[in-house]
Amino acid sequence: MTSTVSDPRAPVPSRTGAAGPGSGSGSGKRSGNGSNPAKRSVAHRIFGRQPLGLLFSSPYLIFVLAVFAFPIVYSVWISFHDFFFAAPGANPERPFVGLDNYVAAFSNPAVIRSFGNVGIFLLINVPLTVVLSLLLASALNKVVHARTFLRVSFYVPYVTASVAVVAVWLFLFNGNGLVNQILGPLAPSPSWLINENLAMPVIAIYVTWKQLGFYILLYLAALQNVPKELYESAATDGAGRIRSFFSVTVPGVRPATLLVLLVSTVTGANLFTEPYLLTGGGGPNGASASPVLLMYQLGIQQGQPDVASAIGVVLVIGVLIIAFIQNRLVGERDS
Repeated sequence: MTSTVSDPRAPVPSRTGAAGPGSGSGSGKRSGNGSNPAKRSVAHRIFGRQPLGLLFSSPYLIFVLAVFAFPIVYSVWISFHDFFFAAPGANPERPFVGLDNYVAAFSNPAVIRSFGNVGIFLLINVPLTVVLSLLLASALNKVVHARTFLRVSFYVPYVTASVAVVAVWLFLFNGNGLVNQILGPLAPSPSWLINENLAMPVIAIYVTWKQLGFYILLYLAALQNVPKELYESAATDGAGRIRSFFSVTVPGVRPATLLVLLVSTVTGANLFTEPYLLTGGGGPNGASASPVLLMYQLGIQQGQPDVASAIGVVLVIGVLIIAFIQNRLVGERDS
């Protein structure tokens, strides 16, 4: 019989079952990676898979924190304290007053009316902005000749200084303006911008006209992503232009519509320049005053920054609620 003799130079198997230092099981695998997977997952959640991207985005992140986040948090703090402006270096006591600033703000009829004014503004401005910008963008998307000229023409009012454009509207809508001369006996009395019932609608139309070019560009970009095959399929099924518009275009640009709704709502809630310039600071009799305009008057001119901050906090909450509703109504359909 032949006996098997083991080679004394052969490696002795490990008791743990590892074949050697190159084995990928047991502690060899952990030591090969050089780090704990749990720690790596925490680091990935904080810094992402590419920490270098966080480094590149940090300047804008710092800008957002310094210009937006910190002022909002500080405004909330001011709204709950008896706050007033003091000389540099002074450190006066600013006691906590709870909701007193909110009560003082909304006990003022002018503040309540300003929220009603901005509500009227949004009811006119936001639907007009969405409808007109989508219709004009759809028309411009099909124009072959003078396309660049037409796009620039709609965009010029948006980039023009408000002071210059306001002068033109004052010329058009004052008592002896061009609009009243054209209307003749049909012209309203009192005139447009000194009429309590017409001042805010005129401002809403003005803002719609001035900012329309920006929203047209948003819709033009969205229309480039709507496949042309969908229009061909709709035409094959016998759909006309109107049917194709509502069945293909409107659903195809729904993400852009949500963006236009959100941006126009936020812009309208921050209404300040237009009533300040067109109606001399919210006239007549506060009919065109906005919450932001009252915040400026109360906080800067009258030295009540705590009450003004309370108005601002409520305005931010109101805009967030409106944006949430818009996202639920439009965004859910898109998803």
